[in-house]
Amino acid sequence: MISSEERKDLHRRLHGWFRRHGRDLPWRRTRDPYAILVSEFMLQQTTVAAVIPYFERWMAAFPDVAALAAAEDEQVLHLWQGLGYYSRARNLLRAAREVVSAHAGVIPDDVKSLRQLPGIGPYTAAAVAAFAFDQCVPVLDANIIRVVARLVDYQKPIASTSAKISLESFASELLPARGGRLHTSAIMELGALVCRSGQPDCPACPVREFCRAVKPENIPRKPTRQPTLFERDLRVIAQRSGNVYLVPSEGPRWRGLWVLPRATREGAPVFELAYVVTRHRIHLEVFRERPRAGWTAFSPDSLPPMPTPHRRALTKLLNFSLENAR
Repeated sequence: MISSEERKDLHRRLHGWFRRHGRDLPWRRTRDPYAILVSEFMLQQTTVAAVIPYFERWMAAFPDVAALAAAEDEQVLHLWQGLGYYSRARNLLRAAREVVSAHAGVIPDDVKSLRQLPGIGPYTAAAVAAFAFDQCVPVLDANIIRVVARLVDYQKPIASTSAKISLESFASELLPARGGRLHTSAIMELGALVCRSGQPDCPACPVREFCRAVKPENIPRKPTRQPTLFERDLRVIAQRSGNVYLVPSEGPRWRGLWVLPRATREGAPVFELAYVVTRHRIHLEVFRERPRAGWTAFSPDSLPPMPTPHRRALTKLLNFSLENAR
């Protein structure tokens, strides 16, 4: 793709830019493989700003892999509450237990072994290898894919297997001989801050002279967006003696969490809320009913881990009841 001298020049410009402009993020202040693994799980489909407070609370509660492995499932889900995509929390817990049971509590330092841990795919394994162990391996998240695709003016849709192989090959060509942590951080940060989705800030790009893209705003080419699926979710708020009644989620969406019971009849909802999960747009409608057998009572001051939409609905309705009681 580029000559050896050009690659050295690209590294010098890119890495220098990152040292000046890279954000100070808590997981960048450590090389602890466990902390980096936690950050990578949290950052999947979630913004950096949203993750930071969760990461800090998590590390305070579970400071090492042994502490996490020994935790109860409900403790883990409770701390993850509000971050969404709860399968990530369950997989992270499973991975920690596997590390303790099969690796003597030491997170593996090679991509192949990392890939064998529960919930760890190609990207997460490569990211941990690069950030924790300074290995020069291609790491392909959305930011890096966008930067690499624009650098080589890659015009094919990026969702196919052949496209992923090509982009991984291009990313490998850009790797330095050493310093995988710095390089991966720099190219990822470039995609986040400068080579952004849509219209990039090309004048601010430290490697713009190496970029072949004529219309970078059109790269990478993505597959046609799948249509939105609309759902109704009918639920119940039931109260007695100051308690509220919940049920375990039947899954798979919120397995391990507690939710409002399903409604058995319709009427005038006392609360409505629209939320999105992947391509599903869900209209939550909550009705009042009396408690039923099989539902579990909880004090509003000691609620179990709940998905954000259900907790938001319950909080709103409980606050409304308190205001009316005054």
